[in-house]
Order: sequence, then structure tokens, then C-alpha cells
Amino acid sequence: MKSPPPFQHPTALVESESVGAGTRIWAFAHVLKGAKIGRDCNVGDHAFVEGGARVGNRVTLKNGVAVWDGVRLGDDVFVGPFAVFTNDRAPRSPRFEGVHLRYASPEGWRVETRVERGASIGANATIVCGVTIGRFAMVAAGAVVTRDVPAYALVAGVPARPLGWVSQSGIRLAFDETGLAVCESSGQQYRLKKGKVTYVE
Repeated sequence: MKSPPPFQHPTALVESESVGAGTRIWAFAHVLKGAKIGRDCNVGDHAFVEGGARVGNRVTLKNGVAVWDGVRLGDDVFVGPFAVFTNDRAPRSPRFEGVHLRYASPEGWRVETRVERGASIGANATIVCGVTIGRFAMVAAGAVVTRDVPAYALVAGVPARPLGWVSQSGIRLAFDETGLAVCESSGQQYRLKKGKVTYVE
């Protein structure tokens, strides 16, 4: 089924020409020129997507989310309300004369962050730049992520620490002595081996 054209609320400001079919951008959201948003996304009230940000297909950005240049969100990612990304490990105002050389080009300061397919980020979480959040991982509300998060991992706290593993449906997984677990919701099987979880086809 073909998706309808993108929808823009009358109070939203969308300067980008790269917004996919079926995407809905709600009140007072701002999408800068140069941002790319895929198809069938939902961008909530007061969200901000900076030029250079990349948002995949079927992504949900809840109210108040800020997605900066250098952030890459894969398909099917969920970002909870008021979650924040960063893109500079040592921020200074570029108007300060002592840092002009560093801010002369994006390569001098910008650090990329990647959120892979199906991952979820809880409300008010902060993602420090330079990390990768793996496929179908889950970041708890209020967490501060300072290091990479493995696929299917559940992390929480300040700084975020691993609490366990979740399925593609977001259900906690309990592994048996052979390293296998079954999602109670979907019936899908998962294997834990050497600290990594994989989906069993």
C-alpha cells in the first residue's frame, strides 16, 4: 500500500526537502534544511531535527526530542519524550575566540552517534555522542548513555549500566543453561553467547 504524502501541522516549520511519504510532523516541530527523515515517521510536538541529522523509516520521535547534526537513527527506532542527543564531546561556544579553529569545520568538533534498527530510548534519556546503540536495544527513562550498548541489551542508570536483555518486542529475556530464551510475547527464540544476543531464525 502506497503511503500518503508527508503531513505538516500548520505550526510546524519544515525547511528540509527530504521528508518521506507518510511522515507526520506535528505542532511547533522544526526540521532544518539538510535534515533527512524517512517514510512513515511520526515527529511529535516541539521536536527539533537539525540539518545533517539522518532519521530512518518508521521512526517515532516523541514530543520535545532534539536530534542534532551527526546523529543517525536507523529504521523503526523509538525516541521517548524529551530525550536528548549530543554531538560535541568538549562543547564551547563557537563565538569564543579561543575555539575558532576547532569550530572552523564540522570535522573539528562533531562526533557521530548511531542508533541501530528497532532500538528504543526512554523519556528524558541523554545520549552522549560517539556511541552506538545496537539493534533492538532498550535505554531506560532518564538514563545517561556514555558507552556503546549491545544489540538487545537493556540499560539503565547514570551512567547507564546493563540490566539484562530484551526481545524485538521489548520483553525481558530469561536464558536457560544452554543460552536459549523465548520471548513470551512473540515466541521468537534468542541465543546468548559470549555476551552477545542473537535472534534465532
